[in-house]
Amino acid sequence: MKMTDAAFQSSYGVSFRRFCEVMQRIAETRGNNRKISLFADYLRSLPDEADVALAVQFAGEGAFSSVSGKRASVGHRTVAVCAAGFCDIDYELVFRACRTATGSASEAIEKLMENLPAAIAKRKPALLSLTETEALFQRLEKERSREGKQALLTEAWTQMTPAEIKFFIRVMGQGSLRIGFESRSITAALAAAFDHDPEDVRYARMITGSLGRTAVLCRRNELSSARFRLFQPIAFMLASPVESRAVEDLTAYLAEEKFDGMRCQLHAEGGKVALFSRDLNEITESFPEVVADFSAKMMPAAVLDGELCVFRDDTIQPFQELQKRMGVKKPGAGVLKKHPVVFIAYDLLFVEGQPLFGEPLKQRREQLETLCEAHGIRRSIQFEIGEEGDVERFFDRALAHGNEGLMLKHPESTYEYGQRRKSWLKVKKPGGTLDTVIMYAHAGSGKRGGTYSDFTLGVSVRDDERYEEEFIPIGKAYGGYTDEELKKLNQAMKPLIADRFGPTYSLKPGIVVELEFDGIQVNRRTKAGYTLRFPRFRAIRWDLSPADAGTLRDVERLAEEKLTADRTPQKGHRSFR
Repeated sequence: MKMTDAAFQSSYGVSFRRFCEVMQRIAETRGNNRKISLFADYLRSLPDEADVALAVQFAGEGAFSSVSGKRASVGHRTVAVCAAGFCDIDYELVFRACRTATGSASEAIEKLMENLPAAIAKRKPALLSLTETEALFQRLEKERSREGKQALLTEAWTQMTPAEIKFFIRVMGQGSLRIGFESRSITAALAAAFDHDPEDVRYARMITGSLGRTAVLCRRNELSSARFRLFQPIAFMLASPVESRAVEDLTAYLAEEKFDGMRCQLHAEGGKVALFSRDLNEITESFPEVVADFSAKMMPAAVLDGELCVFRDDTIQPFQELQKRMGVKKPGAGVLKKHPVVFIAYDLLFVEGQPLFGEPLKQRREQLETLCEAHGIRRSIQFEIGEEGDVERFFDRALAHGNEGLMLKHPESTYEYGQRRKSWLKVKKPGGTLDTVIMYAHAGSGKRGGTYSDFTLGVSVRDDERYEEEFIPIGKAYGGYTDEELKKLNQAMKPLIADRFGPTYSLKPGIVVELEFDGIQVNRRTKAGYTLRFPRFRAIRWDLSPADAGTLRDVERLAEEKLTADRTPQKGHRSFR
């Protein structure tokens, strides 16, 4: 039976297709205020609070709420192999080349679905509602076999347009939708859509831990009813690079070392303990020694903000050692012995029934000190900055310990979610620099729309018997250049274009960029076996040729030096100075 125009419009309004169209418009829109306005208008148009919650969740959290503990758990290769099969193309010869050219599996799949007759013939797009799309994600989460997940993906894709398939994959991945519209802007759109103070929305988002739940409270006009619940993660406070903020007086801050570990939020009450990562996923099972340590303390109800570090011989070990523990749900005895992890607290967010988010840092720290002394909890030590020269002295000592640098925290600051202000500043020294070659240029979005501003950079393997190529990717960089440099870069790329696929250029070697990065991570999913942590442009080396680029051997040497560098022991097991 043919759907009437009225029925079509009603279904279209709450469809996943319309959600995807709005997301695409936001991606193509320049100016954050206009993006916020577009999303606010869309939210106001949705007739049901459940649809509002899902739209906000899909845009900012993914297929599942940040506090649900659920994930679709569909691997990149599972998606890619399924897409190749759906499109009747060879995975190795065709799909991988398309993905490499676009720099994005989801964009490659969108283009293939648009253009290949086999894929077009298999699809009969329907108007799946947001609720029906959520049901597909729920089924994927319950399915355990790769074959079952691929069957569900095929079932979903047969009912979708190419754009829907692209955003379905991105939402499923629980990461950014890559449209230049992150959680801070979504919070602002909620405030605009339902006429609330942005600070009230921000606070509700912080203590509920969920954008979807916050959306429901906004629509019901019940933001004041938001309450913190123990064992539900709170959104983390973030820091700004000190060089990005004009700070007149550093002596107004307190300094503490920035540990070479992983941010963690610890919830405890009596013998019950839960650990949450920065992305609000529960990681309790991965660190049983931390759980056992805190379970034995029989603490009052409390939430601690801190760091997980591998700690051995009174020394915090390199991040690479912690990497070997990350993602391992039930580590064996050998791993626990070789890479023992501890939790180091540096903030207290809740204790004995009282939220402390709105209290100044100095008061939170006083209560933290008392709690740590009473229960033998490891904690950071804060130092007063008597003169600006102290910052350099404390910084050098942090590096000697093998830590990343310093955190500078204003003693009057409250616990602020989702905004990088002057309250917390990070002082870091780059982990290294490397001359690299631009291999791919990807079209930017938002204020970078109309230019190629995202780059895949590579190192040389031309003299490496392990490889047949001249260059292989080592990381992606999205900033560190001026607008003028970007214009010049876009001009210089034109004669180097070897191929184009959608929004991506494949470039012949020709432009050398000196990259600055925080560190080097082992990544066995990449051809190099490593990726750079937080790479950014330091300089475009117009004076160098591709023959001057760094090599994979250089990367391996830098990683080994970091791993084996001497570290000064941290004094004491309970406080870290």
